[in-house]
Amino acid sequence: MAEGEAPLMSEVFRPYEKLVEVTILGKTFLVPERNSLLRAFQFISPETIPYGRFCWNQECQYCKVNCRLSDDDQSRPILSCKFIVSEGMEISELAPELVGCLRTKLGQTETPAPAEVQAEVKTP
Repeated sequence: MAEGEAPLMSEVFRPYEKLVEVTILGKTFLVPERNSLLRAFQFISPETIPYGRFCWNQECQYCKVNCRLSDDDQSRPILSCKFIVSEGMEISELAPELVGCLRTKLGQTETPAPAEVQAEVKTP
C-alpha cells in the first residue's frame, strides 16, 4: 500500500503502476490501468459510485456506456463492470445511474434528458 493511501481504497483496485487518461463526456480524467471502467469511475468518485445500484457482474445494465477506444473509428456500447480501462478511451454516453453518481465530477448539476427525449423537445 502506498504511503497516505486509504487501506480500504487500495483493496478495491487491482494493482496498477500508472494512471491512464480517459475522456468522459468531454472531460479528461486520470484513472488506474488494469481495472474495470466501473472501478475507474469509483476512483474518480469514491464517495458516490459504491452507493450506486451496480451489481458489478453485468446483470443490472446500470453501468452501460458508449465508448470509443483509441484504435476504433466509432463508439460502441459496453458494460463498464466488464471492460478494462485503456489509454485514450472516450466515453460519449453514460447510463442514468452513472450520470447521477458522476454528475458533480462532470460539472453537471442536473441529470440531462436522454438523447431521444431531447430530439422530441425541439422548438419550431
